[in-house]
Amino acid sequence: MTWRQMAKDSSMSVLSSRTGRDRQRYDNNFRLVSGCIPYRLIKDKKLEEDTSVDFVNKLQVLMVSSPNRHDLVFPKGGWENDETVLEAASREAMEEAGVKGILREVPLGVWEFRSKSSISTNAEDESFGGCKGYMFALEVTEELQEWPERGNRQRKWLNVKEALELCRYEWMQRALEAFLRVMQEEEEGK
Repeated sequence: MTWRQMAKDSSMSVLSSRTGRDRQRYDNNFRLVSGCIPYRLIKDKKLEEDTSVDFVNKLQVLMVSSPNRHDLVFPKGGWENDETVLEAASREAMEEAGVKGILREVPLGVWEFRSKSSISTNAEDESFGGCKGYMFALEVTEELQEWPERGNRQRKWLNVKEALELCRYEWMQRALEAFLRVMQEEEEGK
């Protein structure tokens, strides 16, 4: 059964996450990473009718804590050689945040950053620990009560302004800004 099939079958209980980097994809010494910004629109009759509340204030994004830390990040992780970039983003959302949904197929962008788990002792090797992250928007349709990394992570729904302030990494702030632009353009096109 592929990850795509598992993502569609909400009755399947998958409670283990992939670990290790033996199947990890690389591109010119950059570890390829895939992730997403899970989001939902607030369903509130009063908000929907109130024209003074702009679209951004109706959006919430889901962030998760990092293991052994209290700061927040968006779900992301290694893109492995037996999956597409979209399957990897969906898998990471389910493993880290316990959510499933509709993943936009066009990436919000691609960002290069250094992995927190890799510290180079060789100053000449600038690409050591480098990652190239593909981020997508994921409209959440299901929140699981149990998920693989539930014991290590807490999830928190935030408005966009709060999320921008709490983003641990600058590249994630840029991804959130790209997400906001895409969502606003889509809303204006309706």
